[in-house]
Amino acid sequence: MIDYISGHLWQLWSVIAFLCLIFEMTTGTFYLLCFTVGAVGALLSSFVCGFYAQIVVFAAVSAICVFLARPFAVRYFHHDGEARVSNADAIIGRIGTVTQVIEKDGYGRVAIDGDDWKAVCSAGLLIPAGNKVKVIGRDSLIIDVVPASSVDIA
Repeated sequence: MIDYISGHLWQLWSVIAFLCLIFEMTTGTFYLLCFTVGAVGALLSSFVCGFYAQIVVFAAVSAICVFLARPFAVRYFHHDGEARVSNADAIIGRIGTVTQVIEKDGYGRVAIDGDDWKAVCSAGLLIPAGNKVKVIGRDSLIIDVVPASSVDIA
């Protein structure tokens, strides 16, 4: 097995590049993308260089990518800086539909883009099913909503 791997290092670099690319798609930080580029560089060098030279190529290409290419990518794709929200924080400000009555000083359910959230109205209002609501906050998996006006929906 070791003989096969040492004779076909390009396959190892392909797997490393693929895994780094997959993990990069889950993070969006552009760090792992630099290691993907480094692994591709090492893959290409595997046809003409030995293992230690491939490691040097991987490290050098990855470092160059991190220090030179990554800042441009971050500036281009994340031009809004720290204002970028992700995951559950991106739901704040969205409009949803009440699917289960939100009881006064109690809980209900709200559908937003196919996801069903446990919701509470901090204003202490009863909101019937079918009404539109706006998300104003979030505490763990429970969203805080208020009735949406016609201005908010447009």
